Amino acid sequence: MKTDIQIAQEAKLKPIKEVAEQLAIAEDDLEYYGKYKAKLSDELWEKVKNKPDGKLVLVTAINPTPAGEGKTTTTVGLGQAFGKMNVKSVIALREPSLGPCFGIKGGAAGGGYAQVVPMDDLNLHFTGDFHAITSANNLLAAMLDNHIHQGNALNIDPNQIVWKRCEDMNDRVLRNIVVGLGRKADGVVREDHFIITVASEIMAVLCLAEDMNDLKARLGRIVVAYTYEGRPVLAKEINAVGAMAALLKDALKPNLIQTIENTPAIIHGGPFANIAHGCNSVRATKTALKLADVVVTEAGFGADLGAEKFLDIKCRTAGLKPDAVVLVATVRALKYNGGVPKTDLSLENLDALKAGIVNLEKHIENLQKFGVPVVVTLNRFVTDTEAEVNYVKSFCENLNCEFALCEVWEKGGEGGLELAEKVLNTIKTKESHYKPLYDLNLSIKEKIETIAKEIYGADGITYDPAAEKAIKTIEANGYRDLPICMAKNQYSLSDDATKLGRPTGFTVNIRDVYVSAGAGFVVALTGTVMTMPGLPKVPAAEGIDVDENGRITGLF
Repeated sequence: MKTDIQIAQEAKLKPIKEVAEQLAIAEDDLEYYGKYKAKLSDELWEKVKNKPDGKLVLVTAINPTPAGEGKTTTTVGLGQAFGKMNVKSVIALREPSLGPCFGIKGGAAGGGYAQVVPMDDLNLHFTGDFHAITSANNLLAAMLDNHIHQGNALNIDPNQIVWKRCEDMNDRVLRNIVVGLGRKADGVVREDHFIITVASEIMAVLCLAEDMNDLKARLGRIVVAYTYEGRPVLAKEINAVGAMAALLKDALKPNLIQTIENTPAIIHGGPFANIAHGCNSVRATKTALKLADVVVTEAGFGADLGAEKFLDIKCRTAGLKPDAVVLVATVRALKYNGGVPKTDLSLENLDALKAGIVNLEKHIENLQKFGVPVVVTLNRFVTDTEAEVNYVKSFCENLNCEFALCEVWEKGGEGGLELAEKVLNTIKTKESHYKPLYDLNLSIKEKIETIAKEIYGADGITYDPAAEKAIKTIEANGYRDLPICMAKNQYSLSDDATKLGRPTGFTVNIRDVYVSAGAGFVVALTGTVMTMPGLPKVPAAEGIDVDENGRITGLF
């Protein structure tokens, strides 16, 4: 069996100019990054912005398990299937982070015969967007510390600096550090912190900004610290906005590549869904909607995280209206949720399937609360039996969901035709009545509790003293009406990663809360979720190499 990277490297790529021609994009609107990658120019948007939008399809999944669900693979395969049906489609995805590529999760290019390519470029440096975001983030940090060192005219309290440095790597030892050691000229001694780039507010700002003017306005609103009197200090007061925007000028432009079957793919932005809002950029999605009849996009991790934030934050902020949601599940993952160890998932076990399918049931119920039609797809493995598949099919149809098998990992677009037909039929016959889950006029606590009770199934909420204090400060400073971005583990509907299936009788603990005023949301930290992950005992990096011809191996 060939590896994902072998399949990707053997794919016959078209020059990116030919891929763009499928969408009627002129060569003048491409900014080339080699033969197979290009950025889309700002002028392209001006040419297409008055065209009618295509249909927007979100792909999400049940809670991730070690068995694998294949959400990105399904997204790519669905786009390829539309291509085989002569439906003009575009896939709109996030860019992968180096942290999980070298850690435990791997890349984010899909898998098997449903991948975006060049896969190795995408999973590594790509077009430099993440480096630009990292640089802009750390420029602001440097200018903030320099302001304090040079006399602190804004009266900033060094113990209330909330802006953190970042890097796009899993590095646990940087979570909590001390800076400014040495001589007086080396700065003010204080505790500092690093987060991973995908958790930086600048990543969220870039992904939610409509254009350069909006980007600069959002950058200016970022809260970096508080004064001794408790007043929030904004990035624009540090005079950092212009330089940050200059670093982000090219990163603001969406990237165009292709799939193994040459379907156009717009890849841009990459916030994590467990510690950020988990969606690709507004610019990428809106551009794709003007270029295609159907846009297939995804949101990170399970529907309790990525889909909720896509629907409550991104769609609300950008004025988007999704036409359908595809919910990905596997028999293996459902049996894992039913208590079967990973080693035994290949064996037929209807009892475990019936016990674990409650996880899928909860996600279906959650998505239906947003008023968007749901199609469940079963990402099929060769070990799935007919009895298991038929049970899932009947279960979904009894919940008023369309159901389709998906075999895109093995068959590419051909394996997604059944799903594509069901999605098209759903779009044609079922109207979307999309609405957010909660009203922005609610208090911060009321919005947190709505998400925790309605989406996670919690009985209630507890707040650590730090969270209580932070909420009072945030509301007192005028940020009460922002949406909530919940930072929660991805493995469970609850804030306890060990509670599989559909947990009941639990409370969610909020340990801290902070405002991302530039992005336009309030982040609530639950459980032990980290904004700087660590590497596992055997990181994926140990298996990655490059030969004398520059051919990379070991990426997945």
